[in-house]
Amino acid sequence: MAKRRLKNKKVRLVAVGSALATGGAIIALLPSANAAEEEKTPEQIIRMCERSSVLNGKQQSVRDFGGAFADGFEASNCDYVETNFQSFDGPTEKASIDFPNCEPNATEPAKVSITWKATVGQGSGKYTATQQGAGGGLFGFLSGAWLKHKGTTDMTVKSVTAGDTENREVPVGKVLHMEFTPKMQRMTGEWRVRQDAFPGSFAVNPSPEKNFVASELVEGPVILPGAAGAAGIADGAVKPILTDC
Repeated sequence: MAKRRLKNKKVRLVAVGSALATGGAIIALLPSANAAEEEKTPEQIIRMCERSSVLNGKQQSVRDFGGAFADGFEASNCDYVETNFQSFDGPTEKASIDFPNCEPNATEPAKVSITWKATVGQGSGKYTATQQGAGGGLFGFLSGAWLKHKGTTDMTVKSVTAGDTENREVPVGKVLHMEFTPKMQRMTGEWRVRQDAFPGSFAVNPSPEKNFVASELVEGPVILPGAAGAAGIADGAVKPILTDC
């Protein structure tokens, strides 16, 4: 077996040497000379997207991303493409203080007015930053994608709250508190960036079309409309929890 492995290795070396002697066939086995230049990190792709000439079908100016005229564009086109959308329950959290009915001489349920409040973080994108203002930056385009779904998340706020005051009874020997489970949404998709082919000029070599993709994942709470134009509130389920004293 050892001799066979050595023989096979020798054959491969001969094949490589033959390809070098006869020209280009060996190129298929070696990486392209500029392959490293074509690799982009997700952060670099997001930057190219933000600084593309056309973003989600809208012609941009360099001023849209804080650039100067001399900076130019880094890509020809960028589009956000949604690939999946999910609704799910977020983590349950304690939303009130404890209300005990643990006095040694207690014989009846205690009537209490319990105020509960929960704050749910807006969430963030995988590579893009939130809280850029209505329609601002790349996250503004993600806000548009949410509008297709029921109970949309407001991408312009850092957090939303839910709360109420309720009258409850606490049985003898029990402690009452309220818990809140927010309804959440998760959107996944891709930022697809294209650099158009360049035919070349007197001083610049031609280049082929180049395409880059960066995945995106955004999570946020479902927000219900507020009353009379007030800020929206987090949607979810509130539940009274009784424990022993």
